[in-house]
Amino acid sequence: MEDTHEDGVGKDMTAHLVWETEGRELAWKGPIFDVYHVKRHSSDGRCSSFIEVAAPEWVTMLPWYRDEKGVPHFVMVEQFRHGSGTVTREFPAGVVEKNESPEAAARRELREETGIDVMTVSLLGRVNPNAAFMNNYSNFFLMEGFEGKVVPQQLDMNEQIDIISVPVSDVVRDMGNSLYGNGIMMMALGFFLRATFHRPGLLS
Repeated sequence: MEDTHEDGVGKDMTAHLVWETEGRELAWKGPIFDVYHVKRHSSDGRCSSFIEVAAPEWVTMLPWYRDEKGVPHFVMVEQFRHGSGTVTREFPAGVVEKNESPEAAARRELREETGIDVMTVSLLGRVNPNAAFMNNYSNFFLMEGFEGKVVPQQLDMNEQIDIISVPVSDVVRDMGNSLYGNGIMMMALGFFLRATFHRPGLLS
């Protein structure tokens, strides 16, 4: 039987697009990612060197709950981002540590950033954040069933985070504008909205 991608396209139909790897050399080692020169050749004989950014897996958590009036809310965080040089409003997020599962990382990072423990963790999706030059994956989790146990934040040395509660409808309306400028959060919301096809109650 013909092997197919998830979208139904046969792999043998795209085999001519694959560049085979000949070698990989570390160009720069950093605190949050490494940069490699990767030598590859194409099926038609071309050979070239490409940049690859090697980073650990990421997790983004969407903590969802209803307030006392039954309105769906997300728990979100606000912090200064040194890449954009701006304050952003985001879903809590972090890095998967060595020998840690993405789900365990999601629980740990949520507890560290917000002090919240949850009962239910559901994987919404997993994608490469930029396949052009990055080799890692980002995992997106819906976090539900707050246990009511709130512990102090356990932030990294240079983290400064405010915790806020935002109606889901506001996040859907504003994502991509002003404070909501982090593209990873747009991915997270996209996976959440896909989940609402099966669980429309998440929106109302």
